[in-house]
Amino acid sequence: MNETVRLTMASGVDETSACGRLTIDLAALVENYRRLSRRAAPTPVAAVVKADAYGLGAAEVVPVLHSAGCRDFFVAHFIEAVRLKPFLPGDARLYVLNGLMPGSEGACADLGAIPVLNSLDQAKAWSALALARGIELEAALQVDTGMARLGLSLPELQALATDPAGLAGIRLTLIMSHLACADQPDHAASPSQLAGMRTASALFPGIPVSFANSGGVFLGPEYRGDLARPGVALYGAAPTVAEENPMHPVVRLDVRVIQTRTVPAGTAVGYGGAYLTPRETRIATLAAGYADGLPRSLSNRGAAWFEGTRLPIIGRISMDSLMVDVTALAEDALAPGTLVEMIGPNQTLEAVAADADTISYEILTRLGQRYHRHYAYPSSREGGQGQS
Repeated sequence: MNETVRLTMASGVDETSACGRLTIDLAALVENYRRLSRRAAPTPVAAVVKADAYGLGAAEVVPVLHSAGCRDFFVAHFIEAVRLKPFLPGDARLYVLNGLMPGSEGACADLGAIPVLNSLDQAKAWSALALARGIELEAALQVDTGMARLGLSLPELQALATDPAGLAGIRLTLIMSHLACADQPDHAASPSQLAGMRTASALFPGIPVSFANSGGVFLGPEYRGDLARPGVALYGAAPTVAEENPMHPVVRLDVRVIQTRTVPAGTAVGYGGAYLTPRETRIATLAAGYADGLPRSLSNRGAAWFEGTRLPIIGRISMDSLMVDVTALAEDALAPGTLVEMIGPNQTLEAVAADADTISYEILTRLGQRYHRHYAYPSSREGGQGQS
């Protein structure tokens, strides 16, 4: 990108004492939001910032997205709304996707967050609070169109639509559902869910519809409704499996070398001796493990990179460290403290996830707090905050 950026440390972890550097490019994130907005136009685009903005820091992510024009934000749990609210500008709307646990309705109303009602019980409790306080409370209403996770069934929705008392005191801002297979453009589930969504929305004429997630934005205009709500695509992950990733990478992860050593052929490496060196081998031990978001399933499968050279992971990944074969490098190439790439130009987020037999979401949300976090902000002239 040509956008000017500045780096700042926001994690409180001093770089010299951290196990590595996690660079989070908020300028790229803003460009991803703009790209999704152009693709979805004229439908406005919200931002899903649950799980601390997919592990990248909601307190940093939300203000720059707001500066880029985003006004609707979604978290999963009410506790996330409580934590995020102080960083949210007053004109933004904050939705709680999983609805409310019994007893938390009053706190949610006091906070000004908007629950997504997923059951008749949730609707009843929210309505009771509105009537007790003599006020109108906003809410979204979710319907299960074929994922069997959250939302009202179609018969429940029909019952609610025909009973005026069921939503007494509630002003619906959205009717919504969630696509199960949007990352697979030709999957038969998506048209089936779309049909269900149309049936559901017809019961509540005039209420805006929110349906498209990251992959749904790319399925076509009929899926976008009145508010698209992408998540993982904002953070640079591929929204579909069918084409080249159109999003800018947001995350780079570099991990420090602790130690190097040369061992003879036949040396057992790591817990359980799960790897035996086939020849004399130079090994570098890196200062991150599965406690830092590098899954144990990368053992003997994944790799680090250094100056364009792939360094295979050998042996089992430990909680706080992992070993790589650095025989292909010059003997003096790596010293204690040297950074090697785990996610970056040579190895995408999707490549790491594939090696770990998982998905990019899981890799992102598990990146730990022992890294020194650098945030690259958009320049102020491009609509970002320009913080340092």
